[in-house]
Amino acid sequence: MIPYGRQNINQDDIDSVVKVLKSDFLTQGPITPKFEKEVENYCNVNHAIAVINATSGLHLACLALGVSQNDLVWTSPISFVASANCAKYCGAEIDFVDIDIDSFNISVEALEAKLKKAKINGKVPKVLIVVHLAGSPCEMKDIWDLSQKYGFKIIEDASHAFGAKFENEPIGSCKYSDITVFSFHPVKIITTCEGGVCTTNDKRLFEKIYLLRSHGIVRNQIDMKNLSHGSWYYEQLELGFNYRLNDLQAALGINQLKRVDKFVEERNRIAKEYDSFFEKIKNIKTQKIHNNVYSSYHLYIILIKKGFRDSHKILFEKLRAEGIFVNIHYIPIYRQPFYSENFEKTQFPNSEKYYSSAISLPIFPGLKKIELQKIKKIILKPQNYQTLF
Repeated sequence: MIPYGRQNINQDDIDSVVKVLKSDFLTQGPITPKFEKEVENYCNVNHAIAVINATSGLHLACLALGVSQNDLVWTSPISFVASANCAKYCGAEIDFVDIDIDSFNISVEALEAKLKKAKINGKVPKVLIVVHLAGSPCEMKDIWDLSQKYGFKIIEDASHAFGAKFENEPIGSCKYSDITVFSFHPVKIITTCEGGVCTTNDKRLFEKIYLLRSHGIVRNQIDMKNLSHGSWYYEQLELGFNYRLNDLQAALGINQLKRVDKFVEERNRIAKEYDSFFEKIKNIKTQKIHNNVYSSYHLYIILIKKGFRDSHKILFEKLRAEGIFVNIHYIPIYRQPFYSENFEKTQFPNSEKYYSSAISLPIFPGLKKIELQKIKKIILKPQNYQTLF
């Protein structure tokens, strides 16, 4: 079986974890802060806070920006449900902005049109969560300009985009956002098994996320409300969470960071091979990558257009039957039963078009040339094709 994504673990990764296992601290030791510093340096950002997964990071990002009951948060419908759930955890309402059918990211035109109507109705969102689908960054400068005009905050859901760049700046630098959130799930660009990181340049947001990450507890006298009883004393200032990353995971992350540029380069190389192949095939469309971005290619997504020999579903099932574990990223969030009562599919024509035709093909470091050839061969093979012996 060839999966759509796969982690890359070497002996150095294993050794780094074993070293922590033999140390005095498995969690809340010196390794997680070291990992956070490494991420800060890589992303050229002031602050990084490691968390147990990107979902927790998105939740903390919303809380840090003051999202609460009666607030409104917008995001892309073509994402994993966590991009919307994080706002619901805070008691906020969620709405969606249709995608651009070429880039598969939030459409700037649709966003601007929706904002104009929202301003008239007094319903401008408090926060916009942009999603860098497949590792290709959104048009962040244009979105930032709209945020300054209409007064909303920006969270980058960069779960797919560690190692990506916008206008030669690393995603995570927060040049055009308030907070960026990464995922280090095994199929992502680098992995800490599960895990994630929030980055920000705002000290106030950093301190809020840092506090909420660990039960809302402080241990330094300067942060306390009362005089410390002694070196054992701590105070809970807010209702926080246990969203800490442990040192085992952080050790793996530190070692994976050493290879992140190599991983992204290999993903881009594989993407170019796919691009060259699909350029010659009529009625299959690939994701448009803008000239001012560098994609990390967490995913390689194609759209099956009308006129291709196989329907969307037939090609999907044909690939899986041949051991190619393709997937669809994603079912539009508004289609989920938890959300569907409040939305009509007709509100999001591009998202509907995308969902009816998208397939994610395998792309990961270590994907062999013979495996690529097999994928191409199956795509070209007519349905019900039989080899005669």
